[in-house]
Amino acid sequence: MEPTTIITTDTFPALSFRKAGSGPALMLLHGFPASGTIWEPLIPLLAETHTLLIPDIPGSGQSQLGKPLPTIEELATLVPAILEHTGIERCVLVGHSMGGYIALAAAETFPEKLNGMMLVHSTALADDAAKKDKRLKSIGLIQKGGREAFIRGMVPALFAPDFCAANPEQIVAFQQEGLRLSDTSMIAFYNAMMNRPDRRQVLSKLPFPAAWFLGAMDGVIPWETCLQQSSLPRVTFISLNKTCGHMGMIEQPEALSAQLAAFSEICRQWARQAS
Repeated sequence: MEPTTIITTDTFPALSFRKAGSGPALMLLHGFPASGTIWEPLIPLLAETHTLLIPDIPGSGQSQLGKPLPTIEELATLVPAILEHTGIERCVLVGHSMGGYIALAAAETFPEKLNGMMLVHSTALADDAAKKDKRLKSIGLIQKGGREAFIRGMVPALFAPDFCAANPEQIVAFQQEGLRLSDTSMIAFYNAMMNRPDRRQVLSKLPFPAAWFLGAMDGVIPWETCLQQSSLPRVTFISLNKTCGHMGMIEQPEALSAQLAAFSEICRQWARQAS
């Protein structure tokens, strides 16, 4: 693993990322409430065969927000910025939850930078009215000083019940990770997610393969809704994991790594045939 790199872009005063390994490039975009460290279980499983680019989404880790409330589209500009800085022409973009929303925005705006896209427990649907109302209530709680109560309450629901019961130390560790986010960042991320558009039309126009890694025990984004979307891209691959919740990189890192490696090879062959 190379030391953390911090660059400045037109949108963000500090954009941090880590680079590891060599081979075809995978860029891993984390979700909420996390930083790039969430992908660490996958590094020893993938770095021998792939170049891993692991950013901190601006507002998390060592990356700074350039404005109080950036949009998902503005967050997506980190993708070409990191590729340009590293001299990598294209990557397979992997987005977990909120990171998937950013990946979809990047696929819409910068498709020439991608060889493929995998959504990990993520969806192209916009928030419905009930989800927006829930996010607004959470923002209100955070604004009233309830950040810690919010994180401690939401984190266990991200995991399958059996995983929570068997791995309480990992639940506590992820709660501590979430508490590293500032109130400002939490509110910014929730506003960005709440105001994102439906991007199912992006899926139908993808010029490269798409894949989903889904958890049958996911209580945040039901796998059934993602399965319905999977018919939209021309080339689609799906992995449904019966015992996994919303956090595949923690709950099932070996399975996720294997799916990523296989999908990366498919995308490499697809790109070769298309060129």
